[in-house]
Amino acid sequence: MRTSTERILSTHGGNLPRPDDLDDLIANAPQTRDEIGRRLPGAVAEVVERQIDCGLDIVNDGEYVKAAHATGYRGYIHDRVTGWEVLPIDPSVPPKRAYVAERDKADFPGFYESGLWLSGSGGPVRPGFAKAGPPRLPTTERVCTGPIRYTGQEAIAADVAALREGVAGKDVDGFIAALGPLSLGAAARNAHYPDEDAYMTAVAEALREEYKAVTDAGLVLQIDEPEFATTWTFYPEWTVDDYRRYLERAVEIINHAIAGLPEEQIRLHMCWGSGHRPHTNDIELKYIADLLVKVNAKAYAIESGNVRHAHEWRVWEDVKLPDGKILVPGVVSHATDLVEHPELVAERLVNFAGVVGRENIQAGTDCGIGSRVGHQEIVWAKLRAMGDGARIASDRLWSR
Repeated sequence: MRTSTERILSTHGGNLPRPDDLDDLIANAPQTRDEIGRRLPGAVAEVVERQIDCGLDIVNDGEYVKAAHATGYRGYIHDRVTGWEVLPIDPSVPPKRAYVAERDKADFPGFYESGLWLSGSGGPVRPGFAKAGPPRLPTTERVCTGPIRYTGQEAIAADVAALREGVAGKDVDGFIAALGPLSLGAAARNAHYPDEDAYMTAVAEALREEYKAVTDAGLVLQIDEPEFATTWTFYPEWTVDDYRRYLERAVEIINHAIAGLPEEQIRLHMCWGSGHRPHTNDIELKYIADLLVKVNAKAYAIESGNVRHAHEWRVWEDVKLPDGKILVPGVVSHATDLVEHPELVAERLVNFAGVVGRENIQAGTDCGIGSRVGHQEIVWAKLRAMGDGARIASDRLWSR
């Protein structure tokens, strides 16, 4: 993984806007599966070029391959693993955990009753802020009923091949995002393994196969693990000490998933979730940063443009970033359609550089922004602003 030795490098969180023709093909799958396969290499090459044009140094495939095979943030991985079934919820059995925004819900009951929480973070996922009413309770749940096995060898090979072809001959690194073990397994009920510990260990071992395919190809592996922070909202009865005890074991599970893989090629992404909600009850970074850096990764990508967390660069004045590690703060946000000014991007990067060192940061986005802001034009404008801001910050930091 490259480091910012001469200037601040730039990357992003994951998904990016897809070409209209590819979207049309995906909308008509599986009938268009062969056409999608023929279109993907060219589409990946195009999105790589667009990222480079915006000034990015660590680029990806826009998550086009995943989009072609699944829907939703977690959807793709369920085509690549076995061991779970979708079963009707037994109303006599207490749920494993609460809703994602349970703590906010207690403080903002009117907001959740109105249905405005359905609006997402922006753009096409918003239903025009119509009052949709309170959320409907789910009627099914995912349950582990058998051995967890990874069966996605062909799918991850397609991810790898498309990105390697897209970056070939270009002065950039390629990264592939893959779901973390907490985000895959923690929400589902275990009805097969003797206990939760054995269950989550099996989840980690299955995902290692996907992770290894990425690092074996010489690419950067981004482990998407928003549940590192969002699990706090699922257990409103927990204290901070309770949560830290949970995260200590969570770190062990993540490290088990990447055991034996090259740390230099791994970055962990965590966030506080992409939902359009108050977020006033997010766990504060100061309570979990020291546990985050115990994950055996080279880089840690964290939300820092989000208005609930933009001030938390100061946490790193008290929590030491281990030697040789990299912070990838989000300096543009997926939570607003407003395009950040390059000077604001530069200011944020200079703040981080002041506490952890200029060589230990890269510019990033809070999360994947391809489906979270109002229009693809805004996505590319945000990425250009980030690239421009990184150049401004580099001029300031390296001219001193």
